[in-house]
Amino acid sequence: MKDVMFYKDYIGSVHYSTEDEVFYGELEGINDSISYEGTSVTELKAAFEEAVEDYLELCQLNGKEPEKVYKGSFNVRIKPELHKKAAQMAIIEGKSLNQYVEEAIAEYSVNKSKK
Repeated sequence: MKDVMFYKDYIGSVHYSTEDEVFYGELEGINDSISYEGTSVTELKAAFEEAVEDYLELCQLNGKEPEKVYKGSFNVRIKPELHKKAAQMAIIEGKSLNQYVEEAIAEYSVNKSKK
């Protein structure tokens, strides 16, 4: 699992540079490039939260919607055998393939978040 932090529904990555002896990261899941750093975990967390606040303030000043909402569609490439099996199971369950995949992702995500 990747090291991440959470603040106001945003996710921030956590990395360490042995060369610079600094923790660093960036906001994940947005199109803009927002980074932060700190020399300790406490500093990194504070810098991450400040980066989120600065990002939200900058969006407001520029009349831009902060990017944290996903549009709900994406392309997935899977093996043809799995595609066939999922399509067959969707038919058997009387669902569209989209409904079937959405339920599978939801179930997997819920189970993973419980761990």
